[in-house]
Amino acid sequence: MSILSSGVSFHRSILSKPEPLSSRNPRNQNRRILCLNHLNSLNSSSDGLEFGARRGKGEKRSSLFRLKSAVDVGEVVETSGTSGRDSCSYDAIVIGSGIGGLVAATQLAVKGAKVLVLEKYVIPGGSSGFYERDGFKFDVGSSVMFGFSDKGNLNLITQALAAVGARLEVIPDPTTVHFHLPNGLSVQVDREYNKFISELISKFPHEKEGILKFYGVCWQVYNALNSLELKSLEEPIYLFGQFFKKPVECLTLAYYLPQNAGDIARKFIKDPELLSFIDAECFIVSTVNGKRTPMINASMVVCDRHFGGINYPVGGVGEIAKSLAKGLTKKGSEILYKANATSIIIEDGKAVGVNLSDGRQFYAKTIISNATRWDTFGKLLKKENLPKEEKRFQEAYVKAPSFLSIHVGVKADVLPPDTDCHHFILEDDWKNLEIPYGSIFLSIPTVLDKSLAPEGNHILHIFTTSSVEDWEGLSRKDYEEKKERVAGEIINRLEKKLFPGLKSSIVFKEVGTPKTHRRYLARDSGTYGPMPRNVPKGLLGMPFNTTAIDGLYCVGDSCFPGQGVIAVAFSGVMCAHRVAADLGQFSNLFLIT
Repeated sequence: MSILSSGVSFHRSILSKPEPLSSRNPRNQNRRILCLNHLNSLNSSSDGLEFGARRGKGEKRSSLFRLKSAVDVGEVVETSGTSGRDSCSYDAIVIGSGIGGLVAATQLAVKGAKVLVLEKYVIPGGSSGFYERDGFKFDVGSSVMFGFSDKGNLNLITQALAAVGARLEVIPDPTTVHFHLPNGLSVQVDREYNKFISELISKFPHEKEGILKFYGVCWQVYNALNSLELKSLEEPIYLFGQFFKKPVECLTLAYYLPQNAGDIARKFIKDPELLSFIDAECFIVSTVNGKRTPMINASMVVCDRHFGGINYPVGGVGEIAKSLAKGLTKKGSEILYKANATSIIIEDGKAVGVNLSDGRQFYAKTIISNATRWDTFGKLLKKENLPKEEKRFQEAYVKAPSFLSIHVGVKADVLPPDTDCHHFILEDDWKNLEIPYGSIFLSIPTVLDKSLAPEGNHILHIFTTSSVEDWEGLSRKDYEEKKERVAGEIINRLEKKLFPGLKSSIVFKEVGTPKTHRRYLARDSGTYGPMPRNVPKGLLGMPFNTTAIDGLYCVGDSCFPGQGVIAVAFSGVMCAHRVAADLGQFSNLFLIT
């Protein structure tokens, strides 16, 4: 029996229209599919969110960007912002326009709040942004998009876009990821759950019962989470209401909240190689092994890839942030680019504004930081004034490693027919999983959307874990030489394992180090979120959106529930709900009936 049919409730979402927040005072394949018809009620006009899917084989790119710079600013809506204390008119200022920040901003804006988003760069999105070179359009970060389907409650990207009347086409990915692992183990994670499970059991027939039980628990957790209205876990009224309506699901999540995926797997599975495979599954989620990956996080990813599937937005991942930014301005709020926030203004113990590097100041009733926890409490605020709650967080968590990223344009004929879009490569020894440069993640988004590259070419986005310390203290010459050497070694490994002739087929290459990620994404050490210092108690140690400083909130991968597209979008929804409550607005951000 398919677990996909095991009792997940589907809800129709409608957007309530309460009193505007600004009137309140703060308290503290060649086929087209329409998959969001149930969200059309979000708008009385024809602006309901429409998704489509297409393969696009043989399509010719209609136009190529001739700019050598990274962006097409003309397609991004920018507003000037209103600076100065006397002209303060904002309910919230959001520092950073990553997915978490944009979701929080747009969810507040659709409630009538006046929001200003401050973005250091010239386009929105952060690590979910894009850049262009020589006719290639590259995703800055991951091309694996969760939360982008037409059903359930965890399709948070879908819901966020729908709330601002956005439309995007998506292309369904038939294979989430193709694992190439030690001892010749090859596993394709099919979009269809039963196909994936059948393949895994065929590799480990003696562990059939354990496989079904472990992934069955994942579905139990996922179904419980997917049945709930997702809002702030810090809001007592919401928590009481959810427990009253869904007591079994709430108790299920409470039971698994302090548990880790690796421990659950070891209750049912004994084969060390299969347990290592589950470690690799978890590593993609959290850059740590299964014993250090919270069960809730693992369940969200290993189940949503089958429930809603991986759906790639036509035009690239950057289209999501661009659409949210445009929707934000349509709702009467603002986004300001080239706005480098240097500090948060504190008055009488309350966060009241933001200083920019050019001397401008902006004030608001609440401040939301989409920066990492280390950038927020250490750069935007003085590190010597670190609240005790943040000290405890930094004692329990360290900065997750950054990445060496290699964006490559290649001749299309180097890829075999039916090449999968996403690959995870760990060639020789399971012990190399978590060491720098030990494993490789590869995305080839042009397998799905050929418009991202000039005709006859493909894009390869290659990344592997790396620490900023490995790139410090080098002269410019040594730095560039090391980039070429390390990138060359990674490409050689891919050539040997997957694509013979890869090196000679390259027509474009650009290498980014952790220093690159730090510079352009304003992430301390280039980190992509927290990593437990020791074995964690599930998600119990992760901080929520509120902070010890009145009026200051955090959002993104440094907050509960952590890293990943669904997780940061969830963080954004929770943050907006919490801020709305503190501004005196207790109505639902999504009223689910």
